[in-house]
Amino acid sequence: MSIWRVILSVLFPPLAVYDKGCGSILIVLILTLLGWVPGVIAALIILNNPRS
Repeated sequence: MSIWRVILSVLFPPLAVYDKGCGSILIVLILTLLGWVPGVIAALIILNNPRS
């Protein structure tokens, strides 16, 4: 995970997970709309997942 992805996760979480698939983008977008902190946490978890 690069430093740019971390910065992008903090600024706009759905854009940080654009290459992880449509499902990830939708989950992070919904969580970001419900609250900024859950969106950031979800984006960081998805980016830190070694399986994807």
